[in-house]
Amino acid sequence: MIVEDSLVVRRLLAHIVSRDPRLTLVAAVASAEEALQELPRIRPDVISMDIRLPGIDGLEATRRIMAEQPTPIVVIADSVEDASLRISMNALRAGALSVVEKPVGMATGGHERIAETICTQLYIMSQVPVIRRRGSANDRPVALRPAPPRADQPPQRPGIIAIAASTGGPPALAQVLGALPAEFPLPVLVVQHMGGSFMEGFSQWLDGLVAPPVAIAQEGEVPLPGRVYVAPGDRHLMVTAQGRLRVSAERPLGSQRPAATLLFRSLAEHWAPQSIGVLLTGMGEDGALGLAELRQAGGYAITEHESTAVVYGMPAAAVRLGGSSLSLPLPMIGPRLLQLAGVTPP
Repeated sequence: MIVEDSLVVRRLLAHIVSRDPRLTLVAAVASAEEALQELPRIRPDVISMDIRLPGIDGLEATRRIMAEQPTPIVVIADSVEDASLRISMNALRAGALSVVEKPVGMATGGHERIAETICTQLYIMSQVPVIRRRGSANDRPVALRPAPPRADQPPQRPGIIAIAASTGGPPALAQVLGALPAEFPLPVLVVQHMGGSFMEGFSQWLDGLVAPPVAIAQEGEVPLPGRVYVAPGDRHLMVTAQGRLRVSAERPLGSQRPAATLLFRSLAEHWAPQSIGVLLTGMGEDGALGLAELRQAGGYAITEHESTAVVYGMPAAAVRLGGSSLSLPLPMIGPRLLQLAGVTPP
């Protein structure tokens, strides 16, 4: 189902979808009200959701759909300016699975790339099982039984944390980082799979939600305690032997750039005994091999437990490869990082 108020864009999206043999268009509607009315009858496998809609906007529509008839939602964002991006990021927090760039005219450069991205995201997300949401991610119960810890000993004096996520990552990252105080004693590096044009807005959105300052990582920076560094759009993020950030345009690894495995691998090579790696929800296997290498080199590796992961792909792959020192439900990861860093919870 396509939800888009612009007739021109709605027709363009319908044309894009109709060309892809993996997809079948079952409805194209102009408002959230119409979508909510048609949803019980049509029962689509996935929804393409515009954010700026007349009446009920895309954020509120996402909330209602996830509460009433949970369906995978891909947000189609028309702009990377602040207001639209904030709504898009909050829609992800409300249960949407990913955000992609809105298509422009067929004669415009980059159209085919954007069209392919939209179709691929719709196809992949149509296969993600979603659950009913009864509030924000922070309302999830914490009385969940985590997997027992392995024999690994956590670092006596941890120096750096690296966190990676993909599908379902923005709200998961907001919850984990939201548990950390502004004076957190360690730097935190983040890899989130998302379209490059959205990364600046994503980091600003996170910065407005959590206490530690969040910014896009810059080449050659020395990561400082209490700061969060997000991999730039379409660039790898790594740490050098000298303890500086390295931002790289080298080829994607496993079709991902940034690649979580390269971040974890750089820590394994240079800073393993002081490193904590965290792998959250995500489709595929990026980060699994790197986390296993980090753990094998003496780092401490935490994976999100299946009970809370939106997509238990990346964490499951790490567990299979022996890349998990400890598997925890999402609400327990932030408090565990506080404990590892020697911080007394408020």
